[in-house]
Amino acid sequence: MKNRKIAGILWDYDGTLVNSALKNIDITKQIILEVCPRLSGENLPIYLSSEKDYHFANHKANNWQDLYLNYYKMTYDEMISAGKLWTKYQLKNNTPVYPFSQIIETVREIDLPQGICSQNSSKNILETLETNDLSNKFDAIIGYDDIPNDKQKPSSFGGVKCLNQIFDTIENKIIIYVGDHEGDVEFARNIGKELGRTIILSVGVKYSGADIDSWNFKPDYEIEKPNDLIDIIKNYS
Repeated sequence: MKNRKIAGILWDYDGTLVNSALKNIDITKQIILEVCPRLSGENLPIYLSSEKDYHFANHKANNWQDLYLNYYKMTYDEMISAGKLWTKYQLKNNTPVYPFSQIIETVREIDLPQGICSQNSSKNILETLETNDLSNKFDAIIGYDDIPNDKQKPSSFGGVKCLNQIFDTIENKIIIYVGDHEGDVEFARNIGKELGRTIILSVGVKYSGADIDSWNFKPDYEIEKPNDLIDIIKNYS
């Protein structure tokens, strides 16, 4: 397989390209005040009390819906309402979000089509990319609000949609998917299962605190820092 070249790179966003934990915590608190104030104040979920607790829950949850339902203890209707408010609150929240060290240089060095498949809002992602002069490096951005509620990660739906926006044909290719979550590995596998003749290699990132050793779904590769990805790409050139 290593005599075949990598055709493109798909990225997760939160915890992979950027450290957005503090912003996401602040936004979730604001949404709780609007949607389910019973969970505010003294009843605030412990997983919103610190960045460490947030990362723990975020890495354990299967997706944003699981996070809201089983860690923040929202009802199903509250979770749906909260999801609809996410983009609005993201775009008006000014908490700084920064790319991880080496991300900007790594993304710019990669001379392949790149896309983002995220549980964040695509509008918010694009705004961050433009702020960091990276928007020209991405051919497609798929956020949670671009796909149906029942097709969120780890369903393959968003990944296949992203690839179809990047390539004229998505068959017989090798694609890398980079993420910080066990669900990202499952997501990559599900894309590969659906596409059949296209190989999706999963890369788990450790630089944002993920405990990959505890995952049931193991990635094909692990990286300690973003530019380690360049070496993986070169192995297939």
